[in-house]
Amino acid sequence: MSNSDTFLSGLTVTRRDLLGAFAVAAMASAIPFGAHAQAAAPASGTAQAIADHFSGVTTMQGEFVQFGPRGEQTGGKFFIQRPGKLRFNYDDPSPMRVIADGKNVAIGNTKLKTWDLYPLSKTPLSLLLAQHIDLSAGMVKRVKEESDLTTIALGNNTVFGNSTITMMFDPKTYDLRQWTITDNQGKDTSVMIFNVKTGMQFDDRVFRVPYESIPGTAASRD
Repeated sequence: MSNSDTFLSGLTVTRRDLLGAFAVAAMASAIPFGAHAQAAAPASGTAQAIADHFSGVTTMQGEFVQFGPRGEQTGGKFFIQRPGKLRFNYDDPSPMRVIADGKNVAIGNTKLKTWDLYPLSKTPLSLLLAQHIDLSAGMVKRVKEESDLTTIALGNNTVFGNSTITMMFDPKTYDLRQWTITDNQGKDTSVMIFNVKTGMQFDDRVFRVPYESIPGTAASRD
């Protein structure tokens, strides 16, 4: 099992609330987007144009609603700073936090005061938070263009293992609307974002991973 498989399968079993951060079920296309179900397709001009637009958004923040594979629903606030930085704060009563500082992804439980750490490069966040999203390397599994939505399904076994990230954009503004992660068990977790703002500046503390609270990670902060 690859590191990314271990990471995602572990989340599915023990951190299901957090799958929505890796990535934006029911809100996705009705056509399945399994990583091995379809051959890679070349990126269309529209798909790459959308990816270029999304890559150009350096900072963004907003609110999200997450839908889990069993119909569970949670919400919260998110913050993104490209490249590589993200924070998801889940609303009460969820104690979960997700922080990416450009090198690692930390998953925290504020109630239990525990943190788990994973290399950013081994999660789908590495694509979502890249400085430039390049769709020319065989990552594109499917592109579906409709009048009200453009859907791009991406998968890369090196990064995602058997998982797929499906991103949905407004076809006119190219703004990201939602994404879905299909894990290696074929289960979907979807995130819809709203009240999105861009172009702000964040304090460095927003994306600070508390390495001092994670045993054995002193070297990871360098």
